[in-house]
Amino acid sequence: MEIIEKKIRWGILSTAKIGREKVIPGLQKSNHCQVVAIASRNIEQAKSTASLLNIEKAYGSYEELLSDSEIEAIYIPLPNNMHVEWAIKSLQAGKHVLCEKPIGISADEAEKLQKVANDFPHLKIMEAFMYHFHPQWQKVKSIIAENTIGEVKTIHSFFSYYNVDPTNIRNKTDVNGGSLMDIGCYCISFPRFIFDAEPVRALGIMDFDPKMKTDRITSGILDFSNGITSTFTCSTQLMPFQRVHIIGTEGRIEIEIPVNTPINAPTHIWVHTKNNSQEIIIEPVDQYSLQGDYFSEAILNDSEIQFSLNDTIGNMKVVDAIVESAEKDAWVKL
Repeated sequence: MEIIEKKIRWGILSTAKIGREKVIPGLQKSNHCQVVAIASRNIEQAKSTASLLNIEKAYGSYEELLSDSEIEAIYIPLPNNMHVEWAIKSLQAGKHVLCEKPIGISADEAEKLQKVANDFPHLKIMEAFMYHFHPQWQKVKSIIAENTIGEVKTIHSFFSYYNVDPTNIRNKTDVNGGSLMDIGCYCISFPRFIFDAEPVRALGIMDFDPKMKTDRITSGILDFSNGITSTFTCSTQLMPFQRVHIIGTEGRIEIEIPVNTPINAPTHIWVHTKNNSQEIIIEPVDQYSLQGDYFSEAILNDSEIQFSLNDTIGNMKVVDAIVESAEKDAWVKL
């Protein structure tokens, strides 16, 4: 039975942009979340962000925030290479953990986290793929389940933006930036979510910026066996665009904005079959609020997290395989 009134008290590790502009406002609008503290290694940055977002407590170190007994759950928007370290420290401090994607820099790191998490079965932990909770994806899943487009045989995903700022964290190799880690992980997650299966092999092609050394365009093919495939391209140096096409034997689905859905405008899904075409309008929602409520309700009700660390590890294995494939110029088995 869902608990309606109680709110989980959240602490935020870092003043990262995605937290300030997306996740924290989403949590603050949700039904079951209360953001009570934020931490930065720069106390003034923590205080100014806390003031801006009306957060009660500001800490000058992550350790201080984790020692706050009032805080029940932690959101981690730190650089990729710091995710697992601070997720483990959060668990050891007795906190539930929602960690930004990708949860680590490799499958080995994610497995290390899972091993530690197994020692804290009373604590929830989840990778923050917020798109899972947007109603447009639930609608797509239901359309497929109703066999509207027949048997789904292939999915193509495209996700890009343009950013050549060498000081931007996404363009730094020492924190595992680049297009595959930042947005390609979505393109890998989409078909795994739709097919509810893992690919058996992967092929990757990566183009690197000559100065920053991060991958600026990455393309991949995922083979799910039995003629079922997924292809994708992601880029940090192309015209901003995103789309997902899901193709079946009797029709196709096009998702207009698969990831960065606006909170103040509807999104669109187009369904084309052999007999007709239909536009489905999804009213505006804040997917970060939905994600926060899902995670908080799992804590309140002690319910199982649908998107477990097994799912996280599965996604990271494919990320690893794309990198290995690009290096070897060959298919890599999973």
